[in-house]
Parts: sequence; C-alpha cells; structure tokens
Amino acid sequence: MFVLELSYTAPLDRVDALLNAHVVWLDQQYESGVFIASGRKNPRDGGVILAVGDDRAAIERLAATDPFVVEGVCAYRITEFIATKTSDALAPYRQRL
Repeated sequence: MFVLELSYTAPLDRVDALLNAHVVWLDQQYESGVFIASGRKNPRDGGVILAVGDDRAAIERLAATDPFVVEGVCAYRITEFIATKTSDALAPYRQRL
C-alpha cells in the first residue's frame, strides 16, 4: 500500500485551473482499483491519496501522469507501507509480513 502526498508548487489559482482534469484522472484510478481514498490537506497546500499496489515503480509512473504533475503545479512524496491492520471495510487490502 502507498501514501501519496501531494504538495502544491504553484499558486492555488493555477491548481484550481487544473482541478477538473485532476479529478478525471483520480476517477480513472478509482475505476481501475488503484486508489481507495483521497482528499485535500488542511490547510490547503496539497492532498493525500491512499493507493494499493505491489510495484512502487508503477505507482511512481502513475503519479507522473497526474495533470497536476504534467503541468508542474505539484510534487509527490510516495511512502510505501505494509497494511497489516485495517478496519473491516479495508480487510481485502490487509497484508502479511
């Protein structure tokens, strides 16, 4: 599992101009089963995405296709972790060491 932390690198007006394209991209990742949660940070200086996958390189390649990255308004920090304990709703994503 991965935590993708977005940090805006441009003013919010540039981020907002790309927001619709970013949401379309998010929806595609939800439909493919890669993303399971996402949202803005508070204060609004970026966002967080919870993603599932076994291949860090694939997640990095996917993040590079975000319109926010393509247009240079955010940077990603990707943290991989082993989800050994979850809520019942996330049980399908539990991992064993």
